[in-house]
Amino acid sequence: MFERITPLEAKSRLESGSVLIDVREQDEWDAVHVPQATLIPLSEFQARYTEMPKDKDIVLICAGGVRSAQAAQFAAQYGYTVANLEGGINAWMAHGLPVE
Repeated sequence: MFERITPLEAKSRLESGSVLIDVREQDEWDAVHVPQATLIPLSEFQARYTEMPKDKDIVLICAGGVRSAQAAQFAAQYGYTVANLEGGINAWMAHGLPVE
């Protein structure tokens, strides 16, 4: 089970120490991403999910929230505390939150 959160909730959690994992592909990341995010593409997620810290809350992001929900469901099965950023980076940018 995982939480579904808004961009503003995600921003607050990141400010409180949560880790942001972007599951989009490299070309999407290169175009735009949240500054403090770490890239683990969904295509590599099952092989690399153990790179995420188990001792911190994780926020997952993609373009619109679908791929990050898949990753959240997978990670939650392995004991990670995860939240899905609903609407993904599109919602993040719509709220005027920082990207690079």
